Amino acid sequence: MLTIDPKELNTKDLHGYLMGSVGPRPIALASTLDEKGKPNLSPFSFFNVFSANPPIAIFSPARRTRNNTTKHTLENASKTQEVVINVVSYDIVEQTSLSSGEYEEGVNEFVKAGFTAVKSDIVKPFRVKESPVQLECVVKEIISLGEEGGAGNLVICEIVKMHISESVLNPNQQIDPHKIDLVGRMGANWYCRASGESIFEVKKPGSKIGIGYDQLPARIRSSFILSGNDLAKLANIEALPSVEDVDKFKENTDIAHILHTTTDDEETREELHYHAKALLEENKVVEAWSTLLIDKLNRV
Repeated sequence: MLTIDPKELNTKDLHGYLMGSVGPRPIALASTLDEKGKPNLSPFSFFNVFSANPPIAIFSPARRTRNNTTKHTLENASKTQEVVINVVSYDIVEQTSLSSGEYEEGVNEFVKAGFTAVKSDIVKPFRVKESPVQLECVVKEIISLGEEGGAGNLVICEIVKMHISESVLNPNQQIDPHKIDLVGRMGANWYCRASGESIFEVKKPGSKIGIGYDQLPARIRSSFILSGNDLAKLANIEALPSVEDVDKFKENTDIAHILHTTTDDEETREELHYHAKALLEENKVVEAWSTLLIDKLNRV
């Protein structure tokens, strides 16, 4: 394993390792105005939301590594105390990248990147019409993390109004992750797209507490077929299926086939584990447990 002491590595190389290892990172396409009212637009992947009450988003324009200068977005946010954060979907990722160019002060990146500027309701900076979600924000505080090149500046923003495109909502008026089609920043020139098969559900432990990884039977916990993710799904169940339910499950066509066609205990166990793994991929946790708990010696 490569071990790195950040103090012994130059900032450029350290930045590369950090960007490559911490991701995907959401992208804030930040719109600001300078003191003369000229628009500025630039993307930042040091970004996330950190509170819902009050609603707080933070992004961090870092000092340039090559010459230790600050970015126009930081200067504008510091002077005007307002910003609009526009989220980035796949449809606008190339335009977003184009807006990151090091244009001279006063150049309008809305025009350079082909975005449509829309007037905000509360703050003065413009929204990006093409973005599926636009957050009007007031700047509460800016925290400098250092004075050398590469140092971040935390722009702490309170969201005072949200604008959400109807096109990304489901029938319950919630944001549909497949429709919003967000992108995330990786290292170097790489991005990822949060849609299709790359989106999956992980059920959170709720008010009902799962049995835990440590309570899994040894023969299941030590399986070479089941992955750590598989075992965690099994451990998130509140109670195991009853003996009666497991016995009845042997009537399942797939299970009956396994029990009829395998020739010894070891083969039976392997086939049952493979079948349980397939069930877990479909999030059929109870069925997977019933498969794993079938008595290996009680084949029909």
